[in-house]
Amino acid sequence: MVKIMNKAIASFVLGLSLVSLVLYTSVSSGSDLNEGDVAPGFNLQDQNGEWHSLEDYKGQYVVLFFYPKDGTPGCTTEACSFRDNIFEFKSLNTQILGVSLDDVESHQEFSEKYSLPYPILADVNESCADDYGVLGKFMMMTMAKRQSFIIDPQGKILKRYSKVDPDTHTSEVIEDLKSFRENI
Repeated sequence: MVKIMNKAIASFVLGLSLVSLVLYTSVSSGSDLNEGDVAPGFNLQDQNGEWHSLEDYKGQYVVLFFYPKDGTPGCTTEACSFRDNIFEFKSLNTQILGVSLDDVESHQEFSEKYSLPYPILADVNESCADDYGVLGKFMMMTMAKRQSFIIDPQGKILKRYSKVDPDTHTSEVIEDLKSFRENI
Protein backbone atom coordinates (compact mmCIF):
# COMPACT_ATOMS: atom_id res chain seq x y z
CA MET A 1 0.00 0.00 0.00
CA VAL A 2 2.83 2.42 0.89
CA LYS A 3 4.60 1.62 -2.39
CA ILE A 4 1.45 2.48 -4.36
CA MET A 5 1.02 5.74 -2.41
CA ASN A 6 4.67 6.74 -3.02
CA LYS A 7 4.30 6.01 -6.74
CA ALA A 8 1.09 8.04 -6.90
CA ILE A 9 2.73 10.95 -5.07
CA ALA A 10 5.75 10.82 -7.39
CA SER A 11 3.49 10.82 -10.45
CA PHE A 12 1.53 13.76 -9.07
CA VAL A 13 4.70 15.77 -8.34
CA LEU A 14 6.09 15.04 -11.82
CA GLY A 15 2.80 16.07 -13.41
CA LEU A 16 2.67 19.23 -11.32
CA SER A 17 6.24 20.08 -12.34
CA LEU A 18 5.41 19.69 -16.03
CA VAL A 19 2.27 21.79 -15.67
CA SER A 20 4.25 24.44 -13.79
CA LEU A 21 6.84 24.56 -16.55
CA VAL A 22 4.14 25.08 -19.15
CA LEU A 23 2.41 27.69 -17.01
CA TYR A 24 5.61 29.74 -16.53
CA THR A 25 5.05 32.05 -19.44
CA SER A 26 6.07 35.50 -20.42
CA VAL A 27 3.61 38.27 -19.66
CA SER A 28 5.99 41.12 -20.31
CA SER A 29 4.79 43.96 -22.46
CA GLY A 30 8.21 45.59 -22.28
CA SER A 31 10.47 45.74 -25.26
CA ASP A 32 12.94 43.05 -26.15
CA LEU A 33 16.22 44.68 -25.20
CA ASN A 34 19.37 43.84 -27.10
CA GLU A 35 23.05 44.59 -26.82
CA GLY A 36 23.71 48.23 -27.73
CA ASP A 37 20.27 49.45 -26.62
CA VAL A 38 20.03 52.19 -24.01
CA ALA A 39 19.15 50.57 -20.69
CA PRO A 40 15.77 51.70 -19.33
CA GLY A 41 15.98 53.94 -16.29
CA PHE A 42 14.43 53.02 -12.96
CA ASN A 43 13.89 54.48 -9.50
CA LEU A 44 13.45 51.74 -6.90
CA GLN A 45 13.92 51.29 -3.16
CA ASP A 46 16.47 48.86 -1.77
CA GLN A 47 16.29 46.64 1.31
CA ASN A 48 17.04 49.66 3.52
CA GLY A 49 14.39 51.91 1.98
CA GLU A 50 16.98 53.97 0.04
CA TRP A 51 16.18 54.96 -3.55
CA HIS A 52 18.36 53.92 -6.47
CA SER A 53 18.27 54.92 -10.12
CA LEU A 54 20.41 53.83 -13.04
CA GLU A 55 21.70 57.42 -13.25
CA ASP A 56 23.33 56.93 -9.82
CA TYR A 57 25.79 54.52 -11.43
CA LYS A 58 26.93 56.50 -14.48
CA GLY A 59 30.66 56.01 -14.97
CA GLN A 60 30.72 52.39 -13.82
CA TYR A 61 29.46 49.05 -15.03
CA VAL A 62 26.22 47.69 -13.59
CA VAL A 63 25.16 44.07 -13.36
CA LEU A 64 21.38 44.18 -13.04
CA PHE A 65 20.17 40.71 -12.14
CA PHE A 66 16.48 39.87 -11.95
CA TYR A 67 15.35 36.87 -9.94
CA PRO A 68 11.96 35.36 -9.08
CA LYS A 69 11.69 35.29 -5.27
CA ASP A 70 13.66 36.03 -2.12
CA GLY A 71 14.82 32.97 -0.21
CA THR A 72 14.16 30.33 -2.85
CA PRO A 73 17.02 27.91 -3.59
CA GLY A 74 18.13 29.19 -7.02
CA CYS A 75 17.73 32.83 -6.04
CA THR A 76 19.72 32.31 -2.85
CA THR A 77 22.50 30.51 -4.74
CA GLU A 78 22.73 33.32 -7.28
CA ALA A 79 22.60 36.15 -4.73
CA CYS A 80 25.23 34.50 -2.52
CA SER A 81 27.52 33.90 -5.48
CA PHE A 82 27.43 37.61 -6.31
CA ARG A 83 28.13 38.27 -2.61
CA ASP A 84 31.07 35.89 -2.55
CA ASN A 85 32.63 37.64 -5.56
CA ILE A 86 31.88 41.23 -4.56
CA PHE A 87 35.56 42.25 -4.34
CA GLU A 88 36.18 40.95 -7.87
CA PHE A 89 33.26 43.07 -9.12
CA LYS A 90 34.53 46.12 -7.25
CA SER A 91 37.97 45.67 -8.86
CA LEU A 92 36.18 45.71 -12.24
CA ASN A 93 34.39 49.02 -11.40
CA THR A 94 31.06 47.18 -11.34
CA GLN A 95 27.99 47.71 -9.17
CA ILE A 96 25.77 44.69 -8.51
CA LEU A 97 22.01 45.35 -8.26
CA GLY A 98 19.50 42.57 -7.62
CA VAL A 99 15.84 43.07 -8.55
CA SER A 100 12.69 41.10 -7.80
CA LEU A 101 9.03 41.92 -7.31
CA ASP A 102 9.30 41.29 -3.56
CA ASP A 103 8.79 44.23 -1.21
CA VAL A 104 11.37 46.15 0.85
CA GLU A 105 10.68 44.14 4.00
CA SER A 106 11.19 40.82 2.24
CA HIS A 107 14.43 42.14 0.71
CA GLN A 108 15.61 43.31 4.11
CA GLU A 109 15.11 39.84 5.61
CA PHE A 110 16.77 38.15 2.62
CA SER A 111 19.70 40.56 2.63
CA GLU A 112 20.29 40.27 6.39
CA LYS A 113 19.98 36.49 6.43
CA TYR A 114 22.63 36.08 3.71
CA SER A 115 24.74 39.20 4.42
CA LEU A 116 24.26 40.60 0.91
CA PRO A 117 26.61 43.60 0.46
CA TYR A 118 24.79 45.21 -2.48
CA PRO A 119 21.36 46.75 -3.09
CA ILE A 120 18.38 44.47 -3.64
CA LEU A 121 15.73 46.56 -5.38
CA ALA A 122 12.00 46.16 -4.76
CA ASP A 123 10.09 46.35 -8.05
CA VAL A 124 6.66 45.99 -6.43
CA ASN A 125 4.90 47.81 -9.28
CA GLU A 126 6.59 45.52 -11.84
CA SER A 127 7.65 48.54 -13.92
CA CYS A 128 11.38 47.79 -14.06
CA ALA A 129 10.87 44.10 -14.87
CA ASP A 130 8.36 45.09 -17.54
CA ASP A 131 10.73 47.68 -19.07
CA TYR A 132 13.49 45.06 -19.22
CA GLY A 133 11.15 42.44 -20.69
CA VAL A 134 11.56 39.93 -17.86
CA LEU A 135 8.05 39.62 -16.41
CA GLY A 136 6.86 36.04 -16.25
CA LYS A 137 3.87 34.20 -14.89
CA PHE A 138 4.24 31.02 -12.86
CA MET A 139 0.85 29.44 -12.25
CA MET A 140 -1.10 32.42 -10.89
CA MET A 141 1.88 34.49 -9.72
CA THR A 142 3.65 37.18 -11.67
CA MET A 143 7.39 37.31 -11.04
CA ALA A 144 10.63 38.37 -12.65
CA LYS A 145 12.30 35.76 -14.81
CA ARG A 146 15.90 34.94 -13.91
CA GLN A 147 17.77 37.15 -16.38
CA SER A 148 20.69 39.55 -16.10
CA PHE A 149 22.09 42.55 -17.92
CA ILE A 150 25.53 44.11 -18.01
CA ILE A 151 25.16 47.85 -18.51
CA ASP A 152 28.19 49.91 -19.53
CA PRO A 153 29.32 53.17 -17.85
CA GLN A 154 27.38 55.19 -20.46
CA GLY A 155 24.11 53.35 -19.78
CA LYS A 156 24.01 50.97 -22.76
CA ILE A 157 23.35 47.25 -22.55
CA LEU A 158 26.55 45.30 -23.23
CA LYS A 159 25.10 41.85 -22.58
CA ARG A 160 21.76 40.23 -21.86
CA TYR A 161 21.69 36.81 -20.23
CA SER A 162 18.33 35.22 -21.06
CA LYS A 163 19.24 31.81 -19.66
CA VAL A 164 20.90 31.93 -16.26
CA ASP A 165 22.29 29.00 -14.31
CA PRO A 166 22.56 30.21 -10.68
CA ASP A 167 25.53 27.89 -10.06
CA THR A 168 27.75 29.30 -12.85
CA HIS A 169 26.32 32.72 -13.70
CA THR A 170 28.60 34.87 -11.57
CA SER A 171 31.80 33.46 -13.08
CA GLU A 172 30.32 33.91 -16.57
CA VAL A 173 29.56 37.57 -15.82
CA ILE A 174 33.05 38.18 -14.40
CA GLU A 175 34.69 36.69 -17.52
CA ASP A 176 32.49 38.81 -19.80
CA LEU A 177 33.28 41.97 -17.82
CA LYS A 178 37.00 41.26 -18.09
CA SER A 179 36.61 40.72 -21.84
CA PHE A 180 34.67 43.99 -22.30
CA ARG A 181 37.28 45.93 -20.34
CA GLU A 182 40.12 44.42 -22.42
CA ASN A 183 38.41 45.55 -25.64
CA ILE A 184 38.10 49.20 -24.63
